[in-house]
Amino acid sequence: MKLSLQDSDKTALLDQLGEANQRFQHTYPGDRPDRQPVHTVYGGANLFKADTCVRMGEIALRNLQTYAPNFVELARVLGLAGHEHLPTLEKDIHDLTDYLDKLPADQRRQEPAWLAYTVYNKIVQKLKTEAVEDFRIDFEDGFGNRPDAEEDTTAVQAAHEVAKGMAQGTLSPFIGIRIKPFTEDLKARGVRTLDIFLTTLLEATGGKLPSNFVVMLPKVTIPEQMTTMVRFFELLEKANHLAPGTLKMETMVEATQIVMDDEGRNPLMRIIRASEGRCIAAHFGTYDYTASAGITAKYQTMAHPVCDFAHHMTKVALGGTGIFLSDGATNVMPIGPHRGEHLTFAQQRENQEAVHSGWRQAYGHTMHSLIGGLYQGWDLNPAQLPMRYAATYNFFLSSYEGAVHRLKTFVDRAAISTLTGDIFDDAATGQGLLNFFLKALNCGAISEEDIVPTGLTVEEIETRSFYRILQGRRRAKGA
Repeated sequence: MKLSLQDSDKTALLDQLGEANQRFQHTYPGDRPDRQPVHTVYGGANLFKADTCVRMGEIALRNLQTYAPNFVELARVLGLAGHEHLPTLEKDIHDLTDYLDKLPADQRRQEPAWLAYTVYNKIVQKLKTEAVEDFRIDFEDGFGNRPDAEEDTTAVQAAHEVAKGMAQGTLSPFIGIRIKPFTEDLKARGVRTLDIFLTTLLEATGGKLPSNFVVMLPKVTIPEQMTTMVRFFELLEKANHLAPGTLKMETMVEATQIVMDDEGRNPLMRIIRASEGRCIAAHFGTYDYTASAGITAKYQTMAHPVCDFAHHMTKVALGGTGIFLSDGATNVMPIGPHRGEHLTFAQQRENQEAVHSGWRQAYGHTMHSLIGGLYQGWDLNPAQLPMRYAATYNFFLSSYEGAVHRLKTFVDRAAISTLTGDIFDDAATGQGLLNFFLKALNCGAISEEDIVPTGLTVEEIETRSFYRILQGRRRAKGA
C-alpha cells in the first residue's frame, strides 16, 4: 500500500489540530459529574436561623399531609400517570396502600399504582431527612435596602447562626449568601456585607466554611463585575488565611443585556470567563428578567415565552462548560387564605382549593424546567418543597426503564470496544446518559442498586465519570 504523505508532514498537521482540540476540550469539558442540588431556597437574611432548614422540612411535611394525606390524593391533584384507575373510597385506598407496603420492591414496581405510591413516599422521606438541599441567605431582594447599621448587624447575626448550624449539623448540604449587586449605587454595600459575614463566620468557626459554600452575585451585566468579585475574593482569602481559590461564586441571568449585549453578541461566556474559574453556576431570575423584557407584572411567570428564550440562549452559551444552570421561582405560594384551628367547612374547602391550585402550578413549572434540561430551580416557601420533589421524582422515575435500556446498550457497546482493544472515544455521550442516573441518585429518586441493571457496578457508579469507568475497564483487561 502506497501513501502520498510523509509521516513527518502528517504529524505536524495533526499536532496543530491536537492543540486546537485540547483548547476546545478545556473550554467545553462536558457536564460536571458533581452533585447538583435540585433547588435553592432563598430566605431573607434577617430571618435565617441555624435550624431554619429543619423547620422548613417540618412545615413542608405538615402541608403535604394536610392537603394530600395519601398518595392517591396527590396523584389526583397532579394528574400523575394512572391516577384515574386509583380507588376513591378511604377503605380501598387504605387496603391498596397496605398491599403495596408489604410487596417486595421488585414486585411493587410491576403494579399500576407503583409510580404514584413511590413518588409520594419518597417525598415524605425526603422532607423528613433532607427537606432543603441548598439555601441562600439573602441580602438582596429578600432583605431589601435597609440602613447600613441594620445590614451590618444582620450580617453578623447570620454568620453566627451559620456557625451554630455547622456545629449542630442542621445546615443544608449546600449553602451560601446572596449579596447586593455590583451596580454603581450598591457595589460598596455588597462588598461590606460579604466582608462582615465571612470575617465573622471564620472567626466563629476557627477558619472553616460550610461545605459547598458559595456567594451569589446578582444582576450581573458586564464582565468587570465578575472580575471585581474575584479580586475581592483574593483579598478576603489572604486576610482570613484561606487557601487561594477557596471562595466560589454564582451569577444570575436577570437582564436582557446578559443574553444579548450592545453589539448583538451573547456575553455569557465572557462573563463566566471573567470569574477566572470561580463561577460554578448561573441562575435565572424570572421576575427581574421578564421585567427587563417589558413584561407587565400580571404576566411575569416562569411559563412566559421570553423565559424559554433566555433559557435556550443560556444553554447554547454555556452548554458543555460544566456550569450548573438553575431556573427561577414560582411566585404563587400554595397557602390557603384562612388561618386558625376552628375553620368552617367552606373555609377548609377554600384552603384546599388554593393549595391544590398552587401545587399544580409549582409542579407544572418544575416539570417544564426539567423537560427543558434545567435540573435546579428556586423555592421561596416551605409549602413549595413537596411539589419540587413530586415533579423531580416523577420526572426521573417515569423515565427510568427507558434510561436503563439506553445506558445498558451504550455500556455494552463500550465494553466490546474495550475488550477488543478498539478506541472508544464517545465517553461524553456515555457521561450524558450516566448523568441522568447520577441526578436521580443525588435527589433520592433512585438508589445505587437501581443503576446496576445498566451493566455498571456500584464501584463504577461511585466514580461518577464514564471516562474513568472506561479507564478502569481497560486497566482490568490489561491486568
